[in-house]
Amino acid sequence: MTGEVSDPTATTGPVHIVGTGLLGTSIALALTARGVPVTLTDTSPSALALSRDLGAGSIAGPDDPPPALVVVAAPPDVTADLVAAELRSRPSAVVTDVASVKAIVLAELTGHAAADPELDLSRYIGSHPMAGRERSGAGAASADLFLGRPWVIAPHERTSAEAVLAMRNLVADLGAATVSMDPAEHDGAVAVVSHLPQLMASLTAARLVDAPEASLALAGQGLRDVTRIAASDPRLWSAILTGNAPAVLPVLRGVRTGLDELIASLGAAAEHGPLAPGAVSGISAVIGAGNEGVAKVPGKHGGTRKRYAEVSVLVPDEAGELGRLFSEVGEIGVNIEDFQMEHSPKQKVGMAIVSVVPTAAARLETALEERGWRVVVQ
Repeated sequence: MTGEVSDPTATTGPVHIVGTGLLGTSIALALTARGVPVTLTDTSPSALALSRDLGAGSIAGPDDPPPALVVVAAPPDVTADLVAAELRSRPSAVVTDVASVKAIVLAELTGHAAADPELDLSRYIGSHPMAGRERSGAGAASADLFLGRPWVIAPHERTSAEAVLAMRNLVADLGAATVSMDPAEHDGAVAVVSHLPQLMASLTAARLVDAPEASLALAGQGLRDVTRIAASDPRLWSAILTGNAPAVLPVLRGVRTGLDELIASLGAAAEHGPLAPGAVSGISAVIGAGNEGVAKVPGKHGGTRKRYAEVSVLVPDEAGELGRLFSEVGEIGVNIEDFQMEHSPKQKVGMAIVSVVPTAAARLETALEERGWRVVVQ
């Protein structure tokens, strides 16, 4: 999404963004591209200036017209206080937040409302876009960040119909897909699909700190895939995980049970040899359960996960070669359903693994070889 967008925009501006990190700036960039007026604020002057300079909107001032929608994009541990402050100071605005935990934010806001009966929670609706990157900050923001991604809206019992409509309009305008959940249901879901993967990636990457250089030189795409999100912001994730501790704990306990069973199987093999009773079956059970879990992950367009054929092609490590491969696959008339790139250190070529529908694989291999590409038969 670049430049002005001609499609009708349902979101009524102005929109005020509180917090100019990755999510806040990405929302602002997308809205600004659609011609919606956006104002920005942040506790960090440098982050605020960067977001403005990227074209996300203007820095909020005392003479700005009142916003119709406020988006609080801040860590979970400060979100409720910021939402409450916006509800008090913007009496006509719908206020949402995009924190990755919802139940604790609503509980804290309910506490605010108990102490201040004038606080109008009917104008508040929690939300959470299931989009992000391992990099944080405005510099990583993109107007296209939410395209095709699920965006949870989590209304509570007092949320007004107007607030729900405002959020549905925002989600649609940013190209995301609305998913309605109550706050507790949302927190249980993200504990499994977001928070656990982050912890597993971090725990795995932490084992690399003391690994010998000779071992790290053998690293392949599997290790990169597992540890990619381990580069995330520790402070932000500390706030997320402590805020969602009730939902994350039982998931981690389940992992611990599986890990204990695996350790027992490996311990038997280490002590009594690979044919020790129960060793092979215990390990096989862990890997097999993983196969079942992977099969349940939705496919490219949602729904049942499809099986694709993989075509592996050697790509020279030269500028433009990967782009040329993509272009020629398109000329051949085959759609790329998924893609991976494996590139070992000190090698002058990489291996592009192109996933296609099985009926197109043989045709693609033949056509690429005719065009001079080296296809690797697995």
